[in-house]
Amino acid sequence: MSSTPVDPTGWPPPEARVAISRQLAAAAAEMTTAALTRIAEEHRWFADLDAEHRSWITLVARSGIDGFLEWFAAGGRDIAPGTIFDAAPRALARKITLNQTVDLVRTTIDTVEHRIAGLPADEQGPLRIGILRYSREIAFASAQVYARAAEARGAWDARLEALVVDAVIRGDADESVVSRASTLGWASPPGISVVIGSAPADPGRAVEAIRQAAARQSLDLLAAPQGDRLVLVIGGQLHSMPDLVKLVADFAGQFGGGQVVVGPIVSDLVEAARSAREALSGMRAARAWPDAPRPVASEDLLPERALAGDGHARRMLGTEIYGQLVAAGGELADTLAAFFDSGGSIEATARALYVHANTVRYRLRRVQEVTGYSAMDPRGGYALRLALTLGRLLG
Repeated sequence: MSSTPVDPTGWPPPEARVAISRQLAAAAAEMTTAALTRIAEEHRWFADLDAEHRSWITLVARSGIDGFLEWFAAGGRDIAPGTIFDAAPRALARKITLNQTVDLVRTTIDTVEHRIAGLPADEQGPLRIGILRYSREIAFASAQVYARAAEARGAWDARLEALVVDAVIRGDADESVVSRASTLGWASPPGISVVIGSAPADPGRAVEAIRQAAARQSLDLLAAPQGDRLVLVIGGQLHSMPDLVKLVADFAGQFGGGQVVVGPIVSDLVEAARSAREALSGMRAARAWPDAPRPVASEDLLPERALAGDGHARRMLGTEIYGQLVAAGGELADTLAAFFDSGGSIEATARALYVHANTVRYRLRRVQEVTGYSAMDPRGGYALRLALTLGRLLG
């Protein structure tokens, strides 16, 4: 073939481009077969696909080769390289990863370049320039396809996550909610807690930062803003409330102003409504303890919650804690009452009860062992005094 003139932009004249394209078009099927053979030889993932997905990749490869020839013949105008992905259904983006798509494009381009090497030298130059430009456009088109797919999945996941969190808050979590959570990567961990705080100015950024912190601590996380609050459902190997509060402290700064309340640990997502209920109650009552640590466990707010009208908190103090004192021996409740009536003086309590001061000290240690609250501590004494009052009222 005679030498082909080239314009200053590097493209041959239209007639020459069409002739070159027709010459290569006759070998398009052969190039497609060669490209797929190389893909199968060089990339193990291709052999793991079923016949349907391999046929989709064949369509994309052939569409890419035909698209390049048409694009080259048109001088790089009027034809969008990204349309090659229209040959396969959108589901291909869910089955084939971006890295695998790069393998496909690179191998197909290498096959075309190998074929170009057999053409006259004056035709190779424009074709190589053309395939460089075309592959660049294909790269951008691939990124757009996967970016759109990722955005769509992200939007759907966010809506699904919000529905799961809302079901937990409303107490409607059942096995169907657990199934939806599993599609979000929730692994049904042995310990679960609900954490609630005020929403920050940018909840999306805060949730991503919390996800990173939770991942470092090997925690499962479901998160969603609800109005002016941010709700987290945390799962993992949660052994104790003090340890859990320390974990939450790592990302408590991502919440807005105000208190962050950590609900009790429960065993599964269906039971998480109880943790959510107590965390919400703690949020409503937290203002009554302005010096509370941040974050704070909902159980540490039992006195404030009881005074704010939380029936569960009143039962915890008046039935469980007071009941534990009574069950451990009537003298514990009497000693505790005398200790408070004596202004917290062990000697005065001993005189009032006609016992030795060491006996009072022993009984107060027993109170702490039984209830978890120390009468010598201001917060513990506050909770125990309220437990005595409510226990007497509840009989």
